[in-house]
Amino acid sequence: MSTQPGGVRPYSSYTYTLNAAGIPLSAILALPEGGVSGVSASAPRSTILAIHGRGMRAAYWNSFIPLATSLGHAVLAVDRPGYGDSADLIPEGQSLAEQAETLHAALKEHAAAYDIGAGVFLLGHSDGGKVALHTAATDGGLPLLGLDASGVGHHYNPEALHFPSTLGGGATKLNWGPLPLYPPGTFKASRALLSPTPPRESAETLRWPGQYEDLADRVRIPVRLTFAEHEAWWDLDPATLTAMTDRLTSSPHVALEHLPAAGHNISLGHAATAYHLRVLTFLEDCLMAGRS
Repeated sequence: MSTQPGGVRPYSSYTYTLNAAGIPLSAILALPEGGVSGVSASAPRSTILAIHGRGMRAAYWNSFIPLATSLGHAVLAVDRPGYGDSADLIPEGQSLAEQAETLHAALKEHAAAYDIGAGVFLLGHSDGGKVALHTAATDGGLPLLGLDASGVGHHYNPEALHFPSTLGGGATKLNWGPLPLYPPGTFKASRALLSPTPPRESAETLRWPGQYEDLADRVRIPVRLTFAEHEAWWDLDPATLTAMTDRLTSSPHVALEHLPAAGHNISLGHAATAYHLRVLTFLEDCLMAGRS
């Protein structure tokens, strides 16, 4: 059990492995109020499926977990297919669409053992945001409450089109932005989060604009998209972003926000708390909309 300062309630966080249709997915599960062994002291209000970005691991969301659990939500942060426990079984990884299918299988496995509350809220960063959008566009049989994605746009910034390696350090400027946006020690500590990007995932990168156009009108849940002030991967021209949101024609609510004093890896920077509070406020809105 972890106890946090500043009035944040204790929670239970541990690692376990989900069987996602035969694929082992390592994950971090955090339950509010000290839940253990599949039973929480009180049922979570919802379950947040947190999906990390390219070349990262589930622990990218460590700073988000205390705040989310303090508000009564469970957090299931997974190592995406091709990362963590699944890397040996599928070393080439999966396509983004296949990852979405695998995550739906993982959610069914999780829901069979744990109370998911009112439903599942999708939270994705960067390539994890792409997978979250694919997941929302695919019927998996469980209630989805909403989707919050950061660092994922429609068209790439021309300066990012060489798609450098995160693990190799070539994407430092794109991933981080100005270094003072992050607490001291962040870059040394973040090395433990890095992981090779599976080849099949990398091969799809250039095809994302067309993939988004194909899936956008199948997303039927509320969507919030956030871009950091110093986001460098994506074209942030207002007309381009408006065209992106306009494609979400089946979503009942679409919000587009910009976060000041932040770089691409928002949840590792000084702006993380501000962003996480906005995520959880949006989740509250989705819960209220579901009750109306």
